[in-house]
Amino acid sequence: MKKSYIVIGIIVIILIGIFMWFKGSYNQMVTRSEGVSSQWSNVENQYQRRLDLIPNLVNTVKGYAKHEQNTLTQVVEARAKATQMRINFDQLDEKTIQQFNSMQGELSSALSRLMAISEQYPNLKANENFRDLQAQLEGTENRIAVERRKFNEDVKSYNAYIRSFPKNILANMFGFTVKPYFEATAGAEKAPEVKF
Repeated sequence: MKKSYIVIGIIVIILIGIFMWFKGSYNQMVTRSEGVSSQWSNVENQYQRRLDLIPNLVNTVKGYAKHEQNTLTQVVEARAKATQMRINFDQLDEKTIQQFNSMQGELSSALSRLMAISEQYPNLKANENFRDLQAQLEGTENRIAVERRKFNEDVKSYNAYIRSFPKNILANMFGFTVKPYFEATAGAEKAPEVKF
């Protein structure tokens, strides 16, 4: 009778241990997934900040560079496209990240052309509002880079966790999927020349 209590006790301890492992692993996957989701929100927040700066920048340039309507239109159109793209974090995959990156790249390209205009208009370059908007835009671009790096770090940690054995079995059971990274856009290996 004493041996049966010992066997039952050992079985109960083993079952509790297995339950605790499942619980801890599942909760860790949830926590890491939420970390990636939160960091994605930070990335989107910085891109939104950039989108919010653009109308003021365009209006400032418009007053000085009346002959540059084509460039201004391109910036406004690129901003409109970037504003329309909304990404549901649960459906975040490589194709979606590439589309998002492409739209943001078009906007960056249009902004670069807009900034190049300032070289042709000394009064615009001297405008305090324009200089302030340039500084804010530059700061935002730096914040975007930082948030994208942090996002990639969180994705790396999350992906490694859910892909390691035996947690990968649990991840598949509960629908935790690998998240994509932000990758450099084509031509990013060449540093762009920025003139203000």
